[in-house]
Amino acid sequence: MSIIDSFRLDGKVALVTGASYGIGFAIASAFADAGAKIAFNDINQELVDKGIAAYKEKGIAAKGYVADVTNEEQIVALVKKIEADLGVIDILVNNAGIIRRTPMLEMEAADWRKVIDIDLTAPFIVSKAVIPGMIKKGGGKIINICSMMSELGRETVSAYAAAKGGLKMLTRNIASEYGSRNIQCNGIGPGYIETPQTAPLRERQADGSRHPFDAFIIAKTPAERWGTTADLVGPAVFLASEASSFVNGHVLYVDGGILAYIGKQPE
Repeated sequence: MSIIDSFRLDGKVALVTGASYGIGFAIASAFADAGAKIAFNDINQELVDKGIAAYKEKGIAAKGYVADVTNEEQIVALVKKIEADLGVIDILVNNAGIIRRTPMLEMEAADWRKVIDIDLTAPFIVSKAVIPGMIKKGGGKIINICSMMSELGRETVSAYAAAKGGLKMLTRNIASEYGSRNIQCNGIGPGYIETPQTAPLRERQADGSRHPFDAFIIAKTPAERWGTTADLVGPAVFLASEASSFVNGHVLYVDGGILAYIGKQPE
């Protein structure tokens, strides 16, 4: 196999959770470009329909399904449906997630549990449903969408940081338990990414200056820019392909160097 061919995903079946839009959509689209068959889920039919339309616009015949990633019964049924429609899943990306920006002392326990349930328990549930098929098939790839908050704390994101720190350790544990079955489980830790959700934080102020949070991110990032979803797809294809067959239990941070950088000295 040539080095270029080792990055191909021809004939592979990929499930990307919550991939109707955003990071998940970009990763699934890249997998399709590399030859994979794409399945995705979302929480309701409206989002699934929007996702299918977006994939179709790019010429991708993705299969979309309604399923709640926190509901084990629904996920077991989802995996069986994908296997019937496309085949046994070779690649899983645990992308679905939420964040609640609330000071810890103001956060209700119910909101804490919701973040933990979606961002940490759901990857456990979906991975648990997919791994048996991978074992029977002789191997597979699991990619968990972690975060810089897998390593760092920050005010107002206690639940999110706890979940993403736990997801880093779940990644390592899946690698430890199933590496002998030719299953590689790795993570991607995005930095601050340009998305519609972060657009208000990047708008110029009336005087032409940067939004304070935008200025903060630029100052903390050696690349001096926000990332884009395009910055994430190369690492995702690498971790989904045979090119990463001896990479396991690793979190690849795609953050423009934030985690390596102490920051600029105040002027």
